[in-house]
Amino acid sequence: MTTATTPTGSTSTSASATAPGYAPGRTLPLRVEALRQLKRRRTLVMGLILAALPFVLIVAFAIGGSPGDNGNGNGRINLMDTATASGANFVATCLFVSAGFLLVIPVALFCGDTVASEAGWSSLRYLLAAPVPRARLLWSKLAVALGFSAAAMLLLPLVALVAGTVAYGWGPLKLPTGGALPAGDSLLRIGIAVAFVFVSQLVTAGLAFWLSTRTDAPLGAVGGAVGLTIIGNVLDAVTALGDWRSFLPAHWQFSWIDALQPQLEWSGMAKGAAVSVTYALVLFALAFRGFARKDIVS
Repeated sequence: MTTATTPTGSTSTSASATAPGYAPGRTLPLRVEALRQLKRRRTLVMGLILAALPFVLIVAFAIGGSPGDNGNGNGRINLMDTATASGANFVATCLFVSAGFLLVIPVALFCGDTVASEAGWSSLRYLLAAPVPRARLLWSKLAVALGFSAAAMLLLPLVALVAGTVAYGWGPLKLPTGGALPAGDSLLRIGIAVAFVFVSQLVTAGLAFWLSTRTDAPLGAVGGAVGLTIIGNVLDAVTALGDWRSFLPAHWQFSWIDALQPQLEWSGMAKGAAVSVTYALVLFALAFRGFARKDIVS
């Protein structure tokens, strides 16, 4: 009979020796974790906030008039100026106003709350004593958190597309640089933009998940990830940093706009994705390494 170390550091009989049929890889199935997270109130609240944003903008445009009516004083147009040109343009505008901050919140919430909340409820040690291997627990929670984050990224543009099409009609995507893309092509371009926004938020996911394994306070993990993301945005605005800003994920967060050009530009999105994925992998590795050695007492 073999022995194993329990989450709190004591020695106990190995589950594989005392429980026939026990398979570590089958503990905490993804569907179970997904249902647990789906039933939480914060998931519903976050979904309602994201779904409400397009309607808030439609009301704002109805009250204040179309954005392009007032002009911007320099003879140039931007995404806001073309917001009401078509449903596709309205989706692009919703992404533009939310990618910098609003879409950071669900990623930080789902990834930062997932482990820390278990510790805060004093249920983490019971999960590990079930026994659920530490690596399996983290993989399940990370996969579900990223899944919900991706769903949040899709929810906003999907609702915006439906609401915008009803309000402004189905038509080509009017480009800020001039010209337009056919309605069918515009959906592909918007899909590329949404995919890049999700990839660019992997840094926030990594920060939140790492902090979630280091603290028992979910608010600390979520707030810390959002705060560090804001600091990155502030540093990117410091032009004195010069080329050093290219190492900041925030420097590339709006590179998805390159997808809304007459000719699709990949260079900015490729660089931004490489920076974001690199940071995220390092942070995820730190989370797994630290959690494997952590003494779980909550």
